[in-house]
Amino acid sequence: MIDVLAAEHATLAALCARLADPATARPREVADVLAATASRHLCAEEQYLYPAVRAALPDGATLVEREIAADRALRRALRRPAADPATLTSELRRHAEAVTALAAALAAVTPPGDLVRLGNRVEVAEEAAPTRPHPDAPARPPWNKITDPALGVCDRVRDVLTGRRTHPDDLTREYRYPLY
Repeated sequence: MIDVLAAEHATLAALCARLADPATARPREVADVLAATASRHLCAEEQYLYPAVRAALPDGATLVEREIAADRALRRALRRPAADPATLTSELRRHAEAVTALAAALAAVTPPGDLVRLGNRVEVAEEAAPTRPHPDAPARPPWNKITDPALGVCDRVRDVLTGRRTHPDDLTREYRYPLY
């Protein structure tokens, strides 16, 4: 799980750097991909990392509540990522540092096999997670495990109909079909 989260944080940092670069072609598409990638990432953390931290660490509930509040603020910033790339970059950097610390603390008290299972669950959760920020959606299980996939389906339909790009690989791929 730690490797999965670290790779995602690196991807988010690269997207932020690309968005902040004034020479970036198609900044709106980069902003869309950044918002979608971060939204999926946050949902997966809230579904699996935070409950594991809450259960395993003595002060886990306090740490998780603080991160859920920060995630809500981050989602609000992701609604308009191109508006202020510097603020969004600092928010995402703060998020990455906090989650890295939580994951390290969790790794110290969790068997490696459980971390592998959590990593797999995080990856699966991201597949079904929303591609748009929903700051007012539930952020705690079991409700987020129900609403996130439903919101994800709605977001993906909307993305296909509007031609919105949602994955970093989409930025280098040219589409030929009008729906994409």
